[in-house]
Amino acid sequence: MYKILIADDHPLFREAIHNVIADGFPGSEVMESADLDSALELTQDHDDLDLILLDLNMPGMHGLGGLMNLRNEAPTIPVVIVSAEQDKQVVLQAITYGAVGFITKSSPRTQMTAAIEQILNGNVYLPPDIIRTQRPGQRRQSPEHPSFAPELLQALTRKQLLVLERMTKGESNKQIAYHLDIAETTVKAHVSAILRKLNVHNRVQAILSAGDIDFSAYLRR
Repeated sequence: MYKILIADDHPLFREAIHNVIADGFPGSEVMESADLDSALELTQDHDDLDLILLDLNMPGMHGLGGLMNLRNEAPTIPVVIVSAEQDKQVVLQAITYGAVGFITKSSPRTQMTAAIEQILNGNVYLPPDIIRTQRPGQRRQSPEHPSFAPELLQALTRKQLLVLERMTKGESNKQIAYHLDIAETTVKAHVSAILRKLNVHNRVQAILSAGDIDFSAYLRR
């Protein structure tokens, strides 16, 4: 049972997201708003919201300025951006400004449900296809041209590299544990070790910096 606000100015999309929530999270209470002002009013009246699904381009948003405004007015309510935007830098900025996730409107229904579930479970969700996107002319990262210094990546064990690779695909600890056939507590220990060895503060920094690494090159060593 969750309490979720859908803030989007397109009625058909609000209806589509409403259906995703109804099917994936039965019994949840869903509220809707079509502009930033009404979204802000609803957060004042319902400070027990579990999640806000926020469109970047609805009236009053002014891009990421609206996200910052919402985070300032309702800092305890998690906000995930749901947008047609597919620029990696916009995704990065949204997370930097306090969003707990970024879901593209073109996501398949099952992927959208999984993303919302991951966020409701306290994880950050990033669209793996966008995180791995390269700019025109950008070279694929290799051991000679990594996002991280080679010595940092070489300090990771093979299992930690496998965990980091799964992280860049947007998988939660539970999903990583399943795919690597290890306990979820073991995954958490690996993630902590990865962040420490790579000298980053959180999972998002690790994912964004490692998104273009050629893991096969490191796993062959």
